[in-house]
Amino acid sequence: MSQNPICDSQTPLFVAYYRVSTDKQGRSGLGLDAQTHSVEQFVTARGGVILRAFREIESGKRNDRPELQQAMALCHQKKAVLIIAKLDWLSRNVAFITNLIESRVEFVACDMPQANTLTLHIMAAMAQHEREAISTRIKEALAMAKKRGQTLGTPRPDIPKMNQAWQGQTQEFRNGVYPLVKNLRGRGLTLRQIAQELNDRHIKTCNNRSWHPATVNRLLQEGE
Repeated sequence: MSQNPICDSQTPLFVAYYRVSTDKQGRSGLGLDAQTHSVEQFVTARGGVILRAFREIESGKRNDRPELQQAMALCHQKKAVLIIAKLDWLSRNVAFITNLIESRVEFVACDMPQANTLTLHIMAAMAQHEREAISTRIKEALAMAKKRGQTLGTPRPDIPKMNQAWQGQTQEFRNGVYPLVKNLRGRGLTLRQIAQELNDRHIKTCNNRSWHPATVNRLLQEGE
């Protein structure tokens, strides 16, 4: 889609923002194709044009995103709408969501076009609540451990117990992800397409790594 379109005053104007989390994803285009397809399909269906597309290679936890700042500035200048593929790809970071709200830039997410500023306020509140809840649980757990006389710090690890705990966590992870993978496979997606879908959703393997066709296949075999 043209980045310098000729349009009249009635044509909806959009500025696209794409984000990938790693340099490797940025170089390979992993995840970008899906985002681009969703955005261009959405804009075309509404008879609009994309003035310009910005691509950011950043962690979702960071707020200093120069490409996003440029995208929002162009939206202000051209009275355009900031468009993203998926709402949760922006960020779950409270400060970032707040900054977007305060910028007063109109935005739309292809997967949730009805989302608005109120949606962002709710997301910010939920993210803030979860952060505070996690912090509280950690403090309470440490306080209880100290009260029981448990030594805090880095004691010598119990390798057998660690292995047992790891196996339990791995099995729990597989039980949680397997139904989704099986559903995608049942819909006719290839192993490569399933791996890309999981990566696009920011779902990591039990080893906190990206998915590949081989790891998807192994999960399906182990779940049978």
